[in-house]
Amino acid sequence: MTVPQPLHQALDRSNSDVVLIVDDVPDNLAVLHDALDESGYTVLVATSGSAALARAGQALPDIVLLDAMMPGMDGFEVARRLKAAPETAHIPIIFMTGLTETEHLVAALEAGGVDYVTKPIRPKEVLARMNVHMQGARQARQTRNALDAFGYASIAVRAADGRLLWQTPLARQLLLAYYGSSGPLAPAPVQAWLRRHLREAEQLVEPPRLTAELGARRLTFRLHQQLGQDEEGGDWLIVMREVSDDAVIGAMSLSFKLTAREAEVLYWVVKGKINRDIADIVGASPATVKKHLERVFDKLGVETRTAAAGMAMNRIRQLHPSFEG
Repeated sequence: MTVPQPLHQALDRSNSDVVLIVDDVPDNLAVLHDALDESGYTVLVATSGSAALARAGQALPDIVLLDAMMPGMDGFEVARRLKAAPETAHIPIIFMTGLTETEHLVAALEAGGVDYVTKPIRPKEVLARMNVHMQGARQARQTRNALDAFGYASIAVRAADGRLLWQTPLARQLLLAYYGSSGPLAPAPVQAWLRRHLREAEQLVEPPRLTAELGARRLTFRLHQQLGQDEEGGDWLIVMREVSDDAVIGAMSLSFKLTAREAEVLYWVVKGKINRDIADIVGASPATVKKHLERVFDKLGVETRTAAAGMAMNRIRQLHPSFEG
């Protein structure tokens, strides 16, 4: 049985940007749909706020054209919800409104819009406004995709409240694995680390990196650059990289003829862990860890933890010079 791809993966973005138009008036949809389609865009439509949220979550469009005044959930609420969700927070929103009073235009921008056009809609004006915002969005998407392709996940975090403004697919997977959540806020340790080192970063001094551990895997966070400034610290691009020592454990198993579990126990001895800690990590009892360690001593021909760790470290450095014990 073939599992269907998520909509955002099935859409061909190599030659066409994806636009979501949200309007409850069919005539407005038709005019814009035809103009954008002729200009080479892939066009999706929604006629209500709830449909817009569902379609945006499925398709992850490159930009949203959003009617401000709709029955039920209006465009302002749709925008707030899109910006609150990490998966869609990065998508530029252009409001379409017949209301020109200052308070309505301010409300559109405060809800998360980057721009607005007034009704009746003039397709050429919409295309011109879209092009301005699409260039930045396109470059940002290409950068995020390139980082993921090379194993570097990335997130954007607002220093003031810790909100995740956007995250790459790889970043979402890693945050879920290490912290059990991928938003709407960055994990508490990441927020604390960012705020603690803001001053250094603002002075262009790279602060110490944050490291999280998950078994033999380590995830490092590095402050890359400031994306936007305000009085409360601005928005920051954080680059993440995961390193796994599974290869090191495998090498010890082969080198010393250890079982997989014995090699894992020896790995944690090299890392300086006591039996009780190792038991918690590998999901066994301290007594079981002790038995594994006794067999490791026998196979290595040593009598102490220190001797076993020293022998293992020498071999690891021969095979993996960059390993940090």
